[in-house]
Amino acid sequence: MSVPISPLQLLLATLLMLISVILSWRLRLGLERDIIMASLRMTVQLLLVGLILGWVFALEHPVPVIGIGLIMTVLAGHAAVSRSPRRYPGVYLDSFLAVFGSSFLLTGLTLSGILQIHPWFTAQYAVPILGMVLGNTLTGVSLSLDRFTSDVITHRGEIEGLLAMGASRAEAAHRAITAAVRTGMVPVLNSMAVMGLVSLPGMMTGQILAGAAPSTAVRYQIVIMFVLSASSALGSLAVTHLAFRSLFDHRDRLRTERLTDTVRRP
Repeated sequence: MSVPISPLQLLLATLLMLISVILSWRLRLGLERDIIMASLRMTVQLLLVGLILGWVFALEHPVPVIGIGLIMTVLAGHAAVSRSPRRYPGVYLDSFLAVFGSSFLLTGLTLSGILQIHPWFTAQYAVPILGMVLGNTLTGVSLSLDRFTSDVITHRGEIEGLLAMGASRAEAAHRAITAAVRTGMVPVLNSMAVMGLVSLPGMMTGQILAGAAPSTAVRYQIVIMFVLSASSALGSLAVTHLAFRSLFDHRDRLRTERLTDTVRRP
């Protein structure tokens, strides 16, 4: 069992935030308000999630588990697009479908096929694993989407030249597609490369703090990392394919006019 944290201990930990605020104030970074607001938002969000998960764990029913999963997926799909500098009609739906398809498929396979959790909707396993997969897939989808839309703008002349010489839309966009998928997978590959040597992952650390044997925590972490890798690849490939279908029409024409620049230029 992990050591319980009292409200006073939580308050003492909160005071550590002052280090960032003081540094920002002394160095005139102008981040004091952002640091305070981000800390308050994170604290409120986590406290609410703790209350909701406690209620879901007690119910032991698939409906609230699926409901929470869908809400998390909608928020992840929206977050994957929100910071993108370029968007096109239907990009939010594409992002949701990519995140939903890869995350639910791989979480389901992990719960039922690999870990063999019975019943599969046991919230203690389903919600945390889905949350980790969603967070990782969100990053891959966001990076892939940004890279693909940037490449079709940057290399527009090259792509249109290939199309003019008779190449199909898939052939003309092949370079942009592979670059986007590769970019989406970089974070999880970097994380896997240094895991155990430079960093100890959150799930493994949490299990050890909760009293699990290190060998058990390591095995869970290995399973999760392979799931995250597969989810990142599937999510990146899916959103890139969907963006490709939106920006290239069936007559093999590049439709960059469908892209809207969301960054305000001075």
